[in-house]
Amino acid sequence: MRLSARVDYALRAVAEIAARAEEGGLEPRPVAAGRSRAARAADAGPNRRPAPLTAEQIARAQDIPPKFLESILLQLRRGGIVHAQRGPEGGYWLARPAPEISLAEIIRVIDGPLANIRGQRPEDLGYAGAARALQEVWIALRASEREILELVTVADVANGKLPDRVRELAADPAAWT
Repeated sequence: MRLSARVDYALRAVAEIAARAEEGGLEPRPVAAGRSRAARAADAGPNRRPAPLTAEQIARAQDIPPKFLESILLQLRRGGIVHAQRGPEGGYWLARPAPEISLAEIIRVIDGPLANIRGQRPEDLGYAGAARALQEVWIALRASEREILELVTVADVANGKLPDRVRELAADPAAWT
């Protein structure tokens, strides 16, 4: 499996945002000027979000080139993975709880479908003769990747508690070669 630097950076950035949200405090969501006292009071209650993390903080913590990270964060925002706020109190935070965001979802937002072969989905390929079985191999490979990447969530990565299946696979010395 080959992942682009863009995907690697995106996964690291989202894990950093999730980890900081877990360890940091909550702040009220921004309130629009002219809202009623009751509406502002509601914002201070259960309607709270993790303090946003700036692109600079994420880049520094994960050693990601800042300009590259900004374009990745834009993709993640457009893909519904993170929210963003501009300004001095601005930054990025997860759009949903970390346990609801799989690694597969982030990879798809950044690079498109899992297991493309020459830019095509495996089921769209047509092999002839002795190579005919390759299509099934690519489909099985995608299913295997999907099994792991949809099983592992951002929360699993951020808190270092990977699912048992992943730990079992990684514990096999042959997996490291």
